[in-house]
Amino acid sequence: MRIKTLFLSDVHLGTPGCQAEMLLSFLEKHPADTIYLVGDIVDAWRLQRGWFWPQSHNDVLQTLLTRAHDGARIIYIPGNHDEVLRNYLGTHFGGVEVVRTATHVTANGKRLLVTHGDQFDSIVVNAKWLAHLGDRAYGFALWLNTWLNRVKRLWGGQYWSLSNWAKQQVKQAVNYIVEYERILAAEARRHGYDGIVCGHIHAASIRKIDGLDYINTGDWVESCTAVVEDMNGDLHLIDWSAEMRARKSVVPWRPVRRRHSAEDPAQQKEKA
Repeated sequence: MRIKTLFLSDVHLGTPGCQAEMLLSFLEKHPADTIYLVGDIVDAWRLQRGWFWPQSHNDVLQTLLTRAHDGARIIYIPGNHDEVLRNYLGTHFGGVEVVRTATHVTANGKRLLVTHGDQFDSIVVNAKWLAHLGDRAYGFALWLNTWLNRVKRLWGGQYWSLSNWAKQQVKQAVNYIVEYERILAAEARRHGYDGIVCGHIHAASIRKIDGLDYINTGDWVESCTAVVEDMNGDLHLIDWSAEMRARKSVVPWRPVRRRHSAEDPAQQKEKA
């Protein structure tokens, strides 16, 4: 599938939980004319507490800058974890545009509001200290998740997200996601858009809410998801971790070879 537009968010470069290698393999397979970086690409909150920056994280930024150099349009919409970049709205870094929000028009004419979405999160807006505390707890859950999956791999198991599972089990978390989605869809309607593209809550989704398109790109910490627009203007949610698991589970086809006797055919006839 040829890609017109790629939407990525919540990569959280600078954290141990970032699935940078997965993202690099995804980017290699999915070149796009336009790339929206929908916030929390770099996690400044985590970097302020201690430096963590392996080569793979550097490779992600280098890949994106190379795409910009090669002609792709890249729009960076900062989130709450990389909010320091909001001090540079309207500027360009290495061919990357930094904006607060964006309007994207799909190939089939739909107008979409593109925003990270943290401004609609009451905890981030009204109790930032609580958001930081929650971020530390979330970081611990991801650390625990990493060790659990290392043990699972030793026993031949597949990747499993502890934090994703916990969010699905806790009713308050489910209600929070539903309310967040409703608020953002209402915001898009209020401004006359056909839909909204966002991130922030690490809950990938493409669905209709009261007739509007609600698109959440997910993240590259737990789910490894992104949203792409094809050349016809249709939007698709790609679960890269699921696709990689499916590829590994497919046994490559090999031609069946007949086993031939080492004996000469004439000798076989004599034995008969």
